Amino acid sequence: MSGLASMRPVRVVGIGMHPYQFPSETPYVHLGLTALRGALADAGLAWPDITFAAIGTGAIGMAAGRVMLRHLGSTGLEVVQVENASASGSSAFRTACLMVASGQHEIALALGVDKFGSAQRAANKDGVPRLTPEAEIPAVKFAMMARAWRDRFGLTREDLARVAVKNHGNAARNPYAQFRKPRTLEQVLAANPVAGDLTSLQCTPRGDGAAAAIVASEEAIRRHGLDRRRAVRVLSSVSSSEHQVADEGWSLVEMVQRSGLAALEAAGLGMAEIDIIELHDAFTIEEIVYAEALGLCPLGEGAAQLRAGQWDIGGGRCAVNPSGGLLGMGHPIGPTGIGQVTEIVRQLRGEAEGRHHPGARTALAHMIGLGSVAVGHVLQRD
Repeated sequence: MSGLASMRPVRVVGIGMHPYQFPSETPYVHLGLTALRGALADAGLAWPDITFAAIGTGAIGMAAGRVMLRHLGSTGLEVVQVENASASGSSAFRTACLMVASGQHEIALALGVDKFGSAQRAANKDGVPRLTPEAEIPAVKFAMMARAWRDRFGLTREDLARVAVKNHGNAARNPYAQFRKPRTLEQVLAANPVAGDLTSLQCTPRGDGAAAAIVASEEAIRRHGLDRRRAVRVLSSVSSSEHQVADEGWSLVEMVQRSGLAALEAAGLGMAEIDIIELHDAFTIEEIVYAEALGLCPLGEGAAQLRAGQWDIGGGRCAVNPSGGLLGMGHPIGPTGIGQVTEIVRQLRGEAEGRHHPGARTALAHMIGLGSVAVGHVLQRD
């Protein structure tokens, strides 16, 4: 399914970011080129060395990539623009990896960039009237999921709030995060109510930002004299969409489970070998439910593991969302999935200053888009 296992090795050789921020007047070109220049400098490459670029964006508009990249010079590189909702950046990264793995290109760029915009959904134009428009609001859907886990497993309001406390605490140590202020349990619980048991500090807002990752073949690494010790291997990359499930099931949860386990299987690894997970936590309940679905812990035991510090940086076996996740780092849509990759690369290199998870060697990045698509990558340092 991943396509990478049977192809030539792919490694991330350069990463860069523009810090995520609240909606601003900063042009998207500045955001994107800041991340790109950072990735080129990190890799030790020049712009003409890149022959393929996948641009992940959800709200900027047509041909955003070409308009942006021409400011660095017209080199004739192949450019594609990828829109896959919140998984746009993840899908762009997968596309770049496949281009190198297949031998079509030696060095490829995945760049996610977005500004706060309308991002109108195609589902609102499908001609099918909605019986309950409120049920389509993401916060409502995940508030219902939280109630389901409360009724089935005894999940409490405090359990949900602890996700936000952990991730805001991680983000406070991340210079690229949009929210760099630690929060207490009392502050999270007392924040403005949004839906059900979810408060405003348990829901991610949108903003601006950019993230870039450059991937290369082994031959390109040798030819350009790149530092292979800092080049992180992409073991697998999997993309899928939802399946039909029984009426009592959650298709979203099953999709996360299927795609995440497929990424692990394609990498030839089990969850016990994963040291870091960056996953979709636009709402606090998602981190608990998806961690369970991915097999980090048995179903219904996520809250207990969180309380015990098992998902903390340095304190647990597997650090969950050390970047701060969507809740703390931010969720600009297009860059989000590539931002996960940049965090993982920093962690595996030992360069995540102030938030390093000791001994980390293998990591999983997993994103969903509008609850209907999922993309997972497994990365590993030598």
